[in-house]
Amino acid sequence: AVESAKGKYAHMLFNELFEDYSNALRPVEDTDKVLNVTLQITLSQIKDMDERNQILSAYLWIRQSWYDAYLKWDKDKYDGLDSIRIPSDLVWRPDIVLYNKADDDFSEPVNTNVVLRYDGKITWDAPAITKSSCVVDVSYFPFDSQQCNLTFGSWTYNGNQVDIINSLDSGDLSDFIEDVEWEIHGMPAVKNVITYGCCSEPYPDVTFTLILKRKSSFYIFNLLLPCILISFLAPLGFYLPADSGEKVSLGVTVLLALTVFQLMVAEIMPPSENVPLIGKYYIATMTMITASTALTIIIMNLHHCGSEAKPVPQWAKVVILDYMSKIFFVYDVGENCTSPKREKEEERKLEGDDGCQRRHKEVRGHHCNRKDDCDLKEKLNGNLNKSYGVNGDNVRETVNCCSCYKMLIKNIEYIANCVRDHKANRAKGIEWKKVAKVMDRFFMWIFFIMVFFMSVLIIGKAP
Repeated sequence: AVESAKGKYAHMLFNELFEDYSNALRPVEDTDKVLNVTLQITLSQIKDMDERNQILSAYLWIRQSWYDAYLKWDKDKYDGLDSIRIPSDLVWRPDIVLYNKADDDFSEPVNTNVVLRYDGKITWDAPAITKSSCVVDVSYFPFDSQQCNLTFGSWTYNGNQVDIINSLDSGDLSDFIEDVEWEIHGMPAVKNVITYGCCSEPYPDVTFTLILKRKSSFYIFNLLLPCILISFLAPLGFYLPADSGEKVSLGVTVLLALTVFQLMVAEIMPPSENVPLIGKYYIATMTMITASTALTIIIMNLHHCGSEAKPVPQWAKVVILDYMSKIFFVYDVGENCTSPKREKEEERKLEGDDGCQRRHKEVRGHHCNRKDDCDLKEKLNGNLNKSYGVNGDNVRETVNCCSCYKMLIKNIEYIANCVRDHKANRAKGIEWKKVAKVMDRFFMWIFFIMVFFMSVLIIGKAP
């Protein structure tokens, strides 16, 4: 019975209230009186943050409340009925819009019901998906923080007709759904009164500043960490043996890999003058790899200096071969770096034993050759004397005048000179290879230190 009675009074109240009501005019008894509209924003969800186009998409609950002077009643006359819910298009609504809207769709707000109280207070809760322009500063990407403004104000009513009042000092974040990319650090609200160039009247607005902090874990593991790992491969190109033929190709491959990551970052970021922090790191790393590849090409030319090249300068022998080779633990080319001294000693022992045996054999062979020559001469003299009756002195002179010994000595000297020249040229090429190896080790440590400090410097700049 009570339910049916309230329903009857609600219909009666609705008919009486809207019999002569017009929603086209501002509902005030005195036209010079200001109508106060209380505004409250509840942030429910951040749908998207488009850094390239600088657009923030957010899901908001917009609550507006005001007093309508023509929609009041005595609740005792209507069986204690203190509020009713009616469609919002039946009552007058303030034309409060988002000033910095960046959406192509200029449709009307959602026509949800309004709550009408007996004292004339109207409360209108309307959900809205807003797309607002947001100036994005990507200087410290992916460790950046952004501040996006949401400015609400009346489009046609000035401050002398409709005044906007903050319900709270900040936006309501109690029902916010946690975002996977952004952290919310606050949403303060500030009221502004601005006089535009078109009009002399003041226009109030309420600006909600959304403070966002990016969650950088995704970008660290997918963009920054691969770049650091790839950049540490660049110095290892100097450690690669020169005869492998892969030193230059390794540097070019690393450079191409970083170019791919650079393009990925460029697609995300807006085309502004502010280069993001990770972009600066990519550019610095690519510059370093380009320099390392150029140095590798120069060192490869030193390595392949053959016998026709000039000898190693004296200052290079002193500085590079004597001092730097010991500092960077570079040994002779082809020598095992784990136990060089032991192998040298064994080689010297073997050379000493072989030399002694060789000299002993040469001495013995020399004496034997002399004895054989003497025996041969005596046999020849005896045979000639027996066979032809020739004097021994004439035969001895004939045998001693053999010119073949002179030619043999000249040939031996020529072969020895060729062997000496070959050994000298080979030693010259080995010296150039050792110079190239020392320079490889020197630049390898230099670039390792550069990569390390550059990574620390870039990450240390993050706020």
